[in-house]
Amino acid sequence: MPRRVYSFEPPERFIAGTVGEPGDRTFYLQASGGGRTVSVALEKVQVALLAERLSALLDEARRRLGADVPDGAPELEDAAPLDTPIEEEFRVGTLGLAWEGDSSTVVIEATAEGDEPEGEEDEEPDPEIDDTRDMLRVRISAAAARAFITRAERVVAAGRPPCPLCGLPLDPEGHICPRHNGYRR
Repeated sequence: MPRRVYSFEPPERFIAGTVGEPGDRTFYLQASGGGRTVSVALEKVQVALLAERLSALLDEARRRLGADVPDGAPELEDAAPLDTPIEEEFRVGTLGLAWEGDSSTVVIEATAEGDEPEGEEDEEPDPEIDDTRDMLRVRISAAAARAFITRAERVVAAGRPPCPLCGLPLDPEGHICPRHNGYRR
């Protein structure tokens, strides 16, 4: 199957969101623009790491390159739910970030899961294998990236609260904490 690249440069909307109840949520990145909407599924930890790395990238662009990177953009914050219907195009395997200095924008690439090539992990990826994976590519301004970070952090934090002893999520039905040697309190 040929590779599909969904490109939004820039999108009208780029957000992280969820469907489902805490403990049973599916996380999505959703980009829309030009009358189309693309939703890709990913893990909670990927959303959290994307927000963390985006923040670090923007801070580094400001520090090393003197880029004009705002600390916040309240007017760009988006609290609306995901656009429906949500049709998952693919499940994200890898995420990539880049700072485009000429345009002072951030490029985010989400590549679909796939079979990893056999062999050493340090080997260069085989372009023939990588060319078959679908990809979502989004180019956003630094201000839009800050707004994305704010929303992504809010989405991740809206889940189940962590156990104060072990840090694992608390279940409404109860929590078997490893710090209590498997006993419920």
